[in-house]
Amino acid sequence: MRAQRIAAEALGTGLLLATVIGSGIMGERLAGGSVALALLGNTLATGAILVVLITALGPISGAHFNPAVSAVFALRRELSPGELAAYVLAQTVGGIAGVLIAHGMFDEALLQISTKARSGPAQWLSEAVAAFGLVLTILLTLRANPAAVAVSVGLYITAAYWFTASTSFANPAVTIARALSDTFAGIRPADVTPFIVAQLAGAVAAMLLSRWLVPPASARS
Repeated sequence: MRAQRIAAEALGTGLLLATVIGSGIMGERLAGGSVALALLGNTLATGAILVVLITALGPISGAHFNPAVSAVFALRRELSPGELAAYVLAQTVGGIAGVLIAHGMFDEALLQISTKARSGPAQWLSEAVAAFGLVLTILLTLRANPAAVAVSVGLYITAAYWFTASTSFANPAVTIARALSDTFAGIRPADVTPFIVAQLAGAVAAMLLSRWLVPPASARS
């Protein structure tokens, strides 16, 4: 296992979280009380950084930045169990580091616990849908046009921020890290586990559907 791959996953997830949290803080400060305007700023920054990070780091690690995505690739036998564990650890640690960096840049307390409630069946369904759509986008675009994955993922998350009630976390590492930020993009620690369960369920469902839509070559022959 190349150390560069693990470092790329930590770096990418860290920069993603620095963007999510930092743009949320900036948006809330500049929006004059308009939640819609703050969310729009948060959305555009997140979608844009995903395009950049996937383009830059994809050739090194695959640019998962997401334990649910890594789990799907492990289920597809494209990552070993050891690689999966290393990816998930790197993504989680990198995400937390990104949150701390964002807090530091905006002169916020570095260590925080979110008090923002995100709970209930609508939120959980939203996270399942968000992760389902994200993983399906990745798998089908990889098959159709690998060069378009970065743009496709960035555009999907930009849209999903607005069509899901949860604003599309779609990522267990992001969810854990955002619990450590009592800012615009935070989530209460008590709400983290149901989000992650929904995200993993959505990701697995997308993997199964993608295998049916586009069967492996061995199944078609």
